[in-house]
Amino acid sequence: MREIPSIRKRSLSPLPFRVEYTDPAADQRFSTQLALALHRFLPSPEIVCVCIGTDRSTGDALGPLVGTLLKQKMPGSLTVYGTLDEPVHALNLEQTVQMLHQEHRTATVLAIDACLGQLKSVGQIQLGLGPVKPGAGVHKELPEVGQIHITGIVNVAGFMEYFVLQNTRLSLVMKMAEIISNSIVRAVNQTSLSLA
Repeated sequence: MREIPSIRKRSLSPLPFRVEYTDPAADQRFSTQLALALHRFLPSPEIVCVCIGTDRSTGDALGPLVGTLLKQKMPGSLTVYGTLDEPVHALNLEQTVQMLHQEHRTATVLAIDACLGQLKSVGQIQLGLGPVKPGAGVHKELPEVGQIHITGIVNVAGFMEYFVLQNTRLSLVMKMAEIISNSIVRAVNQTSLSLA
């Protein structure tokens, strides 16, 4: 993976950037910041989205839901790994990362994952530079992935994390997945237009 370039503070809000899923302008605000983050890696021949998680846990299904929505909204124009039908999870993440290094060496990799956080942060969607650290919320050591990451805080951390993920409201996860996928579509389209 490439080294992350220095941050231009004029054009980008301080990272990590966060938005509440209930904000009526969440799609627009988040996509603007994501487009600015993507511009840091231009020119890049492709953008690859790695949507991490499993459909076997409501809270952890955020990534595969985003991947599935992206495949529906941008068929063929965006490379997506991790959907409800073919999830990228703890058992195949290492192979996926190796494949990214072999087949997408010059791509900008955008990693999407669910995470746990403080009660006041539940429902926030976060954008940051650098890789996502999958499994950190459930104390797993997994490979890091991405030059840019998006995380959705789906529930509270600190106690019985697997149980908490299993008992996360699907409504919250679906609404967050819609905002994230819409934001990615807008940001990728903005980035593509600026290259033309």
